[in-house]
Amino acid sequence: MIETETQKIIVKDLGLAPYQAVWDLQKKMQQKRIKGEIEDTLILVEHEPVYTLGKNANENHLLQSRDESVDVFNIERGGDITFHGPGQIVGYPILDLSNYKKSVSWYMRTLEQLTIDVLENFGITATRIEGLTGVWVGDEKIAAQGVRISRWVTMHGFALNVNPNLSFYDGIIPCGIFDHGVTSMEQLLGEKQDMETVKQVVIEKFNQHFFKD
Repeated sequence: MIETETQKIIVKDLGLAPYQAVWDLQKKMQQKRIKGEIEDTLILVEHEPVYTLGKNANENHLLQSRDESVDVFNIERGGDITFHGPGQIVGYPILDLSNYKKSVSWYMRTLEQLTIDVLENFGITATRIEGLTGVWVGDEKIAAQGVRISRWVTMHGFALNVNPNLSFYDGIIPCGIFDHGVTSMEQLLGEKQDMETVKQVVIEKFNQHFFKD
C-alpha cells in the first residue's frame, strides 16, 4: 500500500486488492471519520474481478450464476449492479461532507465532473446523461458511481474504466440499463493507458474539485 498526502487529500493506493478486504476497510474508516479520528482520505484500488449489487439492485440483472468464477457481493451503496476488475481505477472517498456541502446531489455531480475532467485530460469528451448516474461517451458508460453516506461521511464512490476486460460486462446488465453499452479509455484511444499516470490525474482533479482555494 502506498500512502501519500497530495495537497490536502490523503491518498491510500492499495494497488490490486480483493473486494471484501477493501469493503471492510471502508466501513472502518467511515466510522473513524465520523468520530474525527482520521482526516478525509481517498482510497484508490484495482479490484480482482467482482460484481456488486447496490441496495436497489434487481437480481435479474445478474446474468451469470452466483456460483460461477466471479464473486458477487450485495452491498449498501445506492444503484444497481456493476463490475469491478483489473484495469479499472476505483476511488472510494472517505469525506466528511460537513466540510464541503451537505448535499448528496452536489456530491454525486462533483464526482461525475471530476471524472469528466480526468477524461478531458486524455482527449476524451465525456458527458452526463440526464436521468442517469455516471459518465458517458456517446451512449456508452465509461465511469460508474454509487455511494453510501452516514452522518454526512461518505464511502463507496466511482469506478473509471481505463484498461479493463470489458467482456466481464457480458455477465450483467450494467447499472440495470438495457439500452446503453460500456466502454473504456483503452477502447476509445486505441491503446492501453498507463494506470499510474491516470491515477495521478484523478488525484489532481480530486483536489481541484474538493480543495478549491
